[in-house]
Amino acid sequence: MAHSDFWIVHPFNAVFDLMLLFFALLLIFASLLLRKKEEKTRETVLIVTCLVTTVFFFWYKYMLSLDREFNVLTADMGGFNWWGELPLHMCNINMLLIPVAVLRKSRPMQSFCFFLGPLGALMALVMPSNGFEGYSLFLPRMLGFYITHCMVIIEGLALAAFGLFRPRFRDLPRAALAAMAIAFGAFLVSMLLRLTGLHPKANYFFSVETEGNPILELFHRWLPFPFLYLIPCNLILLPYMLLVTALFALADKRKGKKKLAASK
Repeated sequence: MAHSDFWIVHPFNAVFDLMLLFFALLLIFASLLLRKKEEKTRETVLIVTCLVTTVFFFWYKYMLSLDREFNVLTADMGGFNWWGELPLHMCNINMLLIPVAVLRKSRPMQSFCFFLGPLGALMALVMPSNGFEGYSLFLPRMLGFYITHCMVIIEGLALAAFGLFRPRFRDLPRAALAAMAIAFGAFLVSMLLRLTGLHPKANYFFSVETEGNPILELFHRWLPFPFLYLIPCNLILLPYMLLVTALFALADKRKGKKKLAASK
């Protein structure tokens, strides 16, 4: 294989795995560096990181607007349209919500950012849309796509890694409601953009069309109505949140036992 072929990205190939490993190590390093810092310092680092990611996100979208190949690849969805590239998807909305959640100490919003943001970004990486798979990582659109989504993952996880949020079982119903409320807001924005003609294919949160997603296609057969087919997603979301929260509870229990044993 030619040396240049190494940088072509496909889900779970070498460059993809190395990229995820790099950002995982970045999160671990930052967590260790901030471990003994005051909570205000940890909050500030996370908020500033989200703001920097947001600036990078808009640079990436600007470069995407200049990418003629991308317009051809996405012609069936109307090509590039700024009204369809706002940070209002399940993953990149985290860049805006995390600073608000941290400052307001809103547990439902923190739960959304911790559970859904990283999950949505990882799904986008594993199932990339047209134009983001099979190309060199050093294309501007590829760098923008992969760096943005990797940053969204570690920023969501950083809420727990930095000690700013710990998932609890009692938070999960409100977290699910927050997810549906945010999704409904994205649906209203999508419909407004469609009705005004600003973007006839607007589809934030996949709330208007499934775009071929196999899971959403299944739910659409159950509830063949815009937005409503997202409600059964809770059948996946709630067990996922329960499992992650149970792992945290187990870790806390073991930590408590160790402290008790050390105190005797």
